[in-house]
Amino acid sequence: MIATVQNLSRPLLRLGLIPQIAIGIVCGILLASVSPEAALSVSLLGQLFISALKAVAPILVFVLVAAAIAGHRQGQPTHIRSVLILYLIGTLTAALVAVVASFVFPTTLALDVPEVSGNPPGGIVEILRNLLLNAVTNPVSALMEGNFIAILVWAIGLGIMLRQAKESTRAMLSDLSDAVSNIVRIVIRFAPLGIFGLVAATLAESGMGALLDYGHLLMVIVGCMLFVALVTNPLIVYWQTRRNPYPLVFTCLRGSAITAFFTRSSAANIPVNLELCKRLKLHADTYAISIPLGATINMCGAAITISVITLAAAHTLGIGVDFPTALLLCIVSALAACGVSGVAGGSLLLIPMAASLFGISTDVAMQVVAIGFVISVVQDATETALNSSTDVLFTAAACQNDERRQA
Repeated sequence: MIATVQNLSRPLLRLGLIPQIAIGIVCGILLASVSPEAALSVSLLGQLFISALKAVAPILVFVLVAAAIAGHRQGQPTHIRSVLILYLIGTLTAALVAVVASFVFPTTLALDVPEVSGNPPGGIVEILRNLLLNAVTNPVSALMEGNFIAILVWAIGLGIMLRQAKESTRAMLSDLSDAVSNIVRIVIRFAPLGIFGLVAATLAESGMGALLDYGHLLMVIVGCMLFVALVTNPLIVYWQTRRNPYPLVFTCLRGSAITAFFTRSSAANIPVNLELCKRLKLHADTYAISIPLGATINMCGAAITISVITLAAAHTLGIGVDFPTALLLCIVSALAACGVSGVAGGSLLLIPMAASLFGISTDVAMQVVAIGFVISVVQDATETALNSSTDVLFTAAACQNDERRQA
């Protein structure tokens, strides 16, 4: 029996990870269509996969960043500054695309929905304050709670202090980093099964019927994200590398966006992105820091969500919005999106803060947030896919640009 299973599975195992994931997606869709009850029963596979990724991501980031900085030698090139600039440009550009699309395709919402609970932040100052407080959290608590701001701060501090340590100490830290990375590779090998469970359970629980009433809003949001992924991001990459950006763009979408779409967690996708950067042969000292940092502050998808839904609320209420005010919304959305990881509820609970620019009350804004939760099955998945794949894309672009200049 075991030999028969091995013989049947051997051709499947010879396929690459992406084809296996594609097969898992198709099987999940078929199972949810044929038997929703059976689809719900396999949801455990998806939950185990996400839990494993979330469990290993904090310790991986901590060890990898500390080892990269401790092993760094004076004079070795790093590209962090270039990556951070690309993160900022990408997020601002995404917010601008969302504003323009909202003017071209205005959306009207039906606000007869129940209010949702939550405490949206009062403004940018409060978001920045929360980020600073998160940065000085106890490191043990940060690892347990997945607070990547604090994990990065402590890992960077430890790495700097260990740069003067004995060679044996730094070698041990490097070996520990390799060991954790190998555990991550094992977890990622189970991605096809995990995504099969996620797809089957999601379609069985939610279906697509609930999304039809808000189809126009969803099309504007997803359309903006596709435009950013396939037009503006490639233009930014071309500006950096002066070469055809689409091979790199599609590699990042295949290797990062697919898993991010179904896990709907930038934190859970950190190990996937680090593995992709390694396959792309990028600078290890750069991506060890830029990938976890991007999962925290590079939120172009969140900027799109905030801008589109806020302007839809303003249009519904008949509030006139001039272009200078819309540009201000771009900046607010970009800054708010950078701090979205520290706010419970993600980008949706930042909408009331952006809506306050137009005098929209919190009560009405929270009703708009409720609509956001209805479409979040697709909105949040697409947002995470864009955010996460852009982390790798801009890291690769910055590395290639600096290498081109040095050549």
